[in-house]
Amino acid sequence: MPETNPGEGSLLPPGRTKFQWIMESGWKGLCPRCGKGHMFKSWLKIVDRCDVCGLDYRFAAPDDGPAFFVLCIVLLPLVFVVVYIQVHFEPPWWIHLFTSIPVIIAGSLYPLRPIKGWLVASQYLNKAQEAGTEGLWSQLHERGNPPPPGGGGTPQG
Repeated sequence: MPETNPGEGSLLPPGRTKFQWIMESGWKGLCPRCGKGHMFKSWLKIVDRCDVCGLDYRFAAPDDGPAFFVLCIVLLPLVFVVVYIQVHFEPPWWIHLFTSIPVIIAGSLYPLRPIKGWLVASQYLNKAQEAGTEGLWSQLHERGNPPPPGGGGTPQG
């Protein structure tokens, strides 16, 4: 039996597991529900709603996750390569100016958007939320009020 999107009742695209769909929709910046709408309105700014299916992106809170993954997965290895080149070959400083610095800047900026998309798609398909806020979120969605900043706290009566 195919997996379904949590809380939505709609099927994942045929022939894809949840993991494959998270990777595909997240890395391409597509809506994790319909796969057609765009997730981003600018480089790292997430749209308010999907223009195709109307998915409300208020649930999305990747916070510092993309920066953390870029630092750990991309930048640390790049810094080690740059240090190795310096220690092993001892190039003049201008070589680093024209090679190492642009590579590190590109390596820190280009992966941010796909990683943020991956985290948002993962949050949607796994119904990620802060522990203990299920009741608050259901109350807020019933009343149509926007969630409080950070998604936590208690409702004000």
